[in-house]
Amino acid sequence: MNNKSLLLHACCAPCVSYVYELFAGTHDVTVFFYNPNIAPRPEYDSRLAELERFAATRGFPLVTGGHDAREWTLRVKQYRFLGERSRRCRECIRMRLEESFRKAAETGIAAVATSLSVSPHKDAAMINGIGKELEALWGVQFIEGDFKKSDGYRKSVELSRVYGFYRQNYCGCVYSKLERSGESEWTRKAAQSSQRMSS
Repeated sequence: MNNKSLLLHACCAPCVSYVYELFAGTHDVTVFFYNPNIAPRPEYDSRLAELERFAATRGFPLVTGGHDAREWTLRVKQYRFLGERSRRCRECIRMRLEESFRKAAETGIAAVATSLSVSPHKDAAMINGIGKELEALWGVQFIEGDFKKSDGYRKSVELSRVYGFYRQNYCGCVYSKLERSGESEWTRKAAQSSQRMSS
């Protein structure tokens, strides 16, 4: 019996390593790197290079989407101060999954999944909800998951050590990088914006 084809959206090699291993035995996996949120450009290039190295080691096809940082910025600009797991992240994730479904439909791949929920900072319910909405729109199956569970995140860290992956210390976008500092002017503005949104 032939395995079912799967387009696995990848944010980086450390996160996709564990998820790829979950599906490799049951699906014909193509990994899709589409992340216009990642900044600055050298960071994007580093993450892509690590994923290319992993693809060469494990022998799976890797497809790379465009890097339209301007389109991404316009999409999330009004939510830029809202922080992790907010509407900003929802718009960012939806944009990346929309392109994943478009690519799957274009190439005749039967299902889509994403490695995003491996991160303990990501809301799996949000990701899965977006995926199911897009499944209904595109007629391509979305495989839900909270891949951080069952020690998934720990296993991704272990695989990163095995392969010697570069592990980034922020999600990817310039806003998440700015939010790493609790004392910055950006963080102060973000806190004020959150207070306005909740009042």
